[in-house]
Amino acid sequence: MLAKKKWDMDRTEENRQEYKELQRRVKREVSKAKQKAYEELYTRLDTREGEKDLYRLARQRDRDGKDVQQVRVIKDRDGRVLTSEESVQRRWKEYFEELMNEENEREKRVEGVNSVEQKVDKIRKDEVRKALKRMKSGKAVGPDDIPVEVWKCLGEAAVEFLANLFNRVLESERMPEEWRRSVLVPIFKNKGDVQSCSNYRGIKLMSHTMKVWERVVEARLRKVVEICEQQYGFMPRKSTTDAIFALRILMEKYRDGQKELHCVFVDLEKAYDRVPREELWYCMRKSGVAEKYVRVVQDMYERSRTVVRCAVGQTEEFNVEVGLHQGSALSPFLFAIVMDQLSEEVRQESPWTMMFADDIVICSESTEQVEENLERWRFALERRGMKSRVMESVGKR
Repeated sequence: MLAKKKWDMDRTEENRQEYKELQRRVKREVSKAKQKAYEELYTRLDTREGEKDLYRLARQRDRDGKDVQQVRVIKDRDGRVLTSEESVQRRWKEYFEELMNEENEREKRVEGVNSVEQKVDKIRKDEVRKALKRMKSGKAVGPDDIPVEVWKCLGEAAVEFLANLFNRVLESERMPEEWRRSVLVPIFKNKGDVQSCSNYRGIKLMSHTMKVWERVVEARLRKVVEICEQQYGFMPRKSTTDAIFALRILMEKYRDGQKELHCVFVDLEKAYDRVPREELWYCMRKSGVAEKYVRVVQDMYERSRTVVRCAVGQTEEFNVEVGLHQGSALSPFLFAIVMDQLSEEVRQESPWTMMFADDIVICSESTEQVEENLERWRFALERRGMKSRVMESVGKR
């Protein structure tokens, strides 16, 4: 910069040569730095971690220009393109506020369920250690700007502090007010119009400290609640590959026996966002969860509020009164509890069924049977506020 200023102020041949020589030296150093960076990148790509980086880079390249951080204009509900910052923010708030505060129609439950009143143990330090170990580093922080790495770096001092904090929350059944706030980031689904809000999934950036608390509660709930064998989503030692393998074995057996097998793939619309919270409390109690934990989870959802972070800034804050928290550490298991209880009766009538979170595959030997079972599932779920849609129907002989 000094050589450039010197040349601009006094355009002598000597100053020009000095400036040109410094330019060449800078280019050589930049070239060396690039070469070194590429060599380090190639070395890393040969490792297992490098494979993840390669996938991440490819995915990011595909999403460039589609992500909400790049899309600065959006369409309103009538399809008109909004360009001003205020109107774009207003539309994002309008869309997510409506999505997160609107229940589907459902039957109100008449029957009650007995609550399990029992004493619960205090939070132990080893539970906090395990919860911290399960928390991934390098994740986006919530409104409090405290990453989980802070707690991990503090070691045993953090474990002791968090154990005391969580025991106070457990005893009072009231968590810190700051944990009720979140930042909602719209993530493009990689399909449809990039200017349509409905083609984005909202992920909440929540307090990492609250997520550690959720991990502790989740671990305790998993010890109490038994989820059916047909559920493959977010269950220990199970994955989508297990469900696919089981389905392929079933198809091969019917093909070898030259028999018909019909399968219907069902998806729940906006499943997390539409779970009625009254149904969640009911299903937790029906699953045998102690009332203390029911009240603790209820507290996690009381007075929850969020803002939407988009390319043109943040929206005004609004309340969230329906559904499960997207991006929560506890939500996947809570959803599994809801699905388990709502499908309890219908599973007995259609045993050849597999679930992966909110995706369901129903199999039967005839089109009539599979249609009957599909209607049973629809009735069981929709009467409790969960809408379904058939994604694909397959028949094999």
